[in-house]
Amino acid sequence: MSSFRIDRISEEVRHAIDAIIRDMNDPRISGTYAVTRADVTRDLRWAKVYVSVLEEEKADDMIKALKKAAGYIRHELGLRVDLRYTPELLFERDRNIAYGAHIAQVLKDVIPQEEDTHAEQPGKEEETEF
Repeated sequence: MSSFRIDRISEEVRHAIDAIIRDMNDPRISGTYAVTRADVTRDLRWAKVYVSVLEEEKADDMIKALKKAAGYIRHELGLRVDLRYTPELLFERDRNIAYGAHIAQVLKDVIPQEEDTHAEQPGKEEETEF
């Protein structure tokens, strides 16, 4: 199998799992989350699904709920995606979005401080050339 085919299957699995999770009525699955990636093995037997949860306090409960519901999600995946084998699902927490938000906040805090240090210092006039 070509890696292009596996990439397409992985993206289709990711999209279908995202829709299945959004249709579920489990109170532990709430808040701001995203299924960021699904890595399907070449033999289509396993899929590692990465879920990013923005609220830290809800993340552990949500991952536990997804692991408990893996059988149901796999069954629904088999109905929605036409594959020879429906892969076993392994759910992992993806921390990349939260890490990116943290880095953005750090940069936001640093940049205004740099602008203040580059501001016009009292007693010095800027020379402009025309």
